[in-house]
Amino acid sequence: MRRLRELIPYFRPYRRRVALGIASILGAAALGLVTPPLLGAAIDELGRGPTAATLVRYGALLLAVALAQGVFNFLQRRVLVAVSRDIELDLRNDFFAHLERLDAGFYQSHRIGDLMARATSDLGAVRMLCGPAIMYSAHTVATAVGALAGMAWIDPKLTLVALAALPAVAVTTKVFGARIHRHFERVQSEFAQLTARAQENLAGVRVVRAFAREGVEEAAFGERNREYVAANLRLARWQTAFHPALQGLIGLGFAAVLGFGGLRVLAGSITLGELVAFHFFLAKLVWPMIAIGWVINLAQRAAASWGRLRQVMDRQPAIADRPDAIDPGPLRGAVRASALDFRYRSEGPAVLRGLDFELPAGTTVGVVGRTGAGKSTLLSLLPRLVDPPPGSLRIDGHDVRELRLERLRQTIAVVPQETFLFSATIAENVALGRPEATRREIEEAVALAGLGRDLAQLPAGLETRVGERGVSLSGGQKQRVALARALLRSPRILLLDDCLSALDARTEAEVLANLKRVLPGRTVFVVAHRISTVAGADLILVLDQGRIAERGSHEELLAHGGLYAELDRLQRLEEELAVAAG
Repeated sequence: MRRLRELIPYFRPYRRRVALGIASILGAAALGLVTPPLLGAAIDELGRGPTAATLVRYGALLLAVALAQGVFNFLQRRVLVAVSRDIELDLRNDFFAHLERLDAGFYQSHRIGDLMARATSDLGAVRMLCGPAIMYSAHTVATAVGALAGMAWIDPKLTLVALAALPAVAVTTKVFGARIHRHFERVQSEFAQLTARAQENLAGVRVVRAFAREGVEEAAFGERNREYVAANLRLARWQTAFHPALQGLIGLGFAAVLGFGGLRVLAGSITLGELVAFHFFLAKLVWPMIAIGWVINLAQRAAASWGRLRQVMDRQPAIADRPDAIDPGPLRGAVRASALDFRYRSEGPAVLRGLDFELPAGTTVGVVGRTGAGKSTLLSLLPRLVDPPPGSLRIDGHDVRELRLERLRQTIAVVPQETFLFSATIAENVALGRPEATRREIEEAVALAGLGRDLAQLPAGLETRVGERGVSLSGGQKQRVALARALLRSPRILLLDDCLSALDARTEAEVLANLKRVLPGRTVFVVAHRISTVAGADLILVLDQGRIAERGSHEELLAHGGLYAELDRLQRLEEELAVAAG
């Protein structure tokens, strides 16, 4: 529960509205406490001789109090519920912004469905604390204090009798609150797993159908759903038992007051009107006692949910600007690697070993090698998607770890091996890195990426919506949209990570010819499995088990007769066999 104090900064921008809401609560509570004495006085006065004037006077007073109390009740809900929604907005923005800053390693250990559950269900539970729980807490305290004062003013002895059940209420609240907290944590965990299961199946629906796994996945989802329902039922049993237990204890208090209070009236210690007023004050305590349980329930839920949110928000990004990070201004794109060693885990195997190369700005370098040679890893180090060792990788003489991330990533555009498109139009996907780009610039980038002919076959051209993850496009079309997206940014360093693998040879040749028109002056890394893709590069690096096994131009490497020549020979043989089979 102490962690809930961390929410205080979120209230500060709205402190005036919170103060107004609490003032409205106090006004409503004060007016509510006027009713019992009015009723008591009316009963005593009517008992001495009822008159129409007395009825009208007390009726008008009670009506005025009720109307004024209604206004204050409206204000408190209007203000505090709105504040809770604003705080929820701020929390969700902060949570999403933090997710955007976290490194790739975080997402390898956290399921997307679980994060979605935290951003929806858990945030909703915290919102209930920030609005309704605070509103009812303040109302409960104000009403309880006023009601107790009124009861003590009427008859202190009768008040002690009425409060005899309070210790039992406190013990019941503590016992039930602890169990509700534990069971709610379990419910949220089960909901996260259920959401993750559904998300993965929807994202991989094609694979599920291709392997005829529908029945198996439905059974697995059903089992997870049953676990979620069972956890909710366990929570519901404690919640539903909580309120009847409180009401039972409160009922015992009413019975004791009725018996003892009746004796006090018969003894002449209090009047009948005072006993009625006392009962109304006691009735005012019923809601606070019940509300205490409800508020504790909300607080326990919020504490569990806030703890789950803080598990993510306390995670510091592994890759961030250093305190002394520099911004040297626009970079030209000269790249140098010096004894570059890299491993993903300190105890894991080395992925790159002793890489040394120096590339003047404007160089096109091809990177080839067998699967697992470290090609994609090398490209991930340049924009610091993963961090290289200090001093091992420099751009224009600056260690990439010393550059501000914004400047570094403005300089570099990446076309990854696994293309990701957003559920938007082709134009919106292409303009992702430059939303201010003109229509003509988008069309030029699309043409350079070799997607021009395909647009004529799409239902709405550039305005065609690609569906989630670009599901409506072929693999080659998705790669070319991603390439157009990178070209539109006009970067100084362009990283192409096997991004033409889904294209046929003719389309690939067309795209490469287009790229030659825009690449001069830019530093380009081209990772490819096909030798034809890198044949025109200024320099080719051949990686083998994380080391540079060979380097040189296409002709030099073929003449050398090493690994590069062997890869070229095998690819030519595959092409000949494919032609023969065709």
